[in-house]
Amino acid sequence: MREFIIADNQDITKAGLMFLLSNLKETSLLLEAGNKAELVQQLRLHSTSIVILDYTLFDFSGAEELIVLHERFKEADWLLFSDELNLPFLRRMLFGSMAFGVVLKDNSKEEILTAIQCTLRKERFICNHVSNLLLTANDSSFSSSPTLKNTPLTTAEQNILKEIALGKTTKQIAAERNLSFHTINSHRKNIFRKLGVNNVHEAIKYAMKSGIVNLIEYYI
Repeated sequence: MREFIIADNQDITKAGLMFLLSNLKETSLLLEAGNKAELVQQLRLHSTSIVILDYTLFDFSGAEELIVLHERFKEADWLLFSDELNLPFLRRMLFGSMAFGVVLKDNSKEEILTAIQCTLRKERFICNHVSNLLLTANDSSFSSSPTLKNTPLTTAEQNILKEIALGKTTKQIAAERNLSFHTINSHRKNIFRKLGVNNVHEAIKYAMKSGIVNLIEYYI
């Protein structure tokens, strides 16, 4: 059983979500937040809730503030639910964190319900429209990206980075390769040092841009 926070200030949207969620056997409590302050207050009281958020209606200063809010309430699960979200925001949220799923308000009822069910199972859901948008986008940030030809990583390091980007832990990678945890951890440190990155999110962005892992693999 899960608690839901509907973070939206459109009455018709809240009513529709209330109806859908009230019919789910997994729903234990339905809560509302009409602005950022109310959302923070609800998360303080219900830190393990599923947050269904229309980011465009709240006064966030940018994607970074939302990521920081997630870091503050790490046990919550997040589903972005808006009319439209721009490509730079989607890239920052979806490439920079595994915590956020996304579905659009004009998606079908079936796709919205699927998004909610995936979130209940702690699985990330990305609707077809957003997936296609990310797969077909071709802006300057990707045309100037690093390529495998000039990457400083060895083949082994590229393979390990790919597995990190696909969500595997150091322990899992070590077990699958019949290597020690410390060996894989050393590779990980070398990868971060060679790329000049400080965390997994930055390493994943490099893996995406360089082609070490592609978008289709990332979302399967």
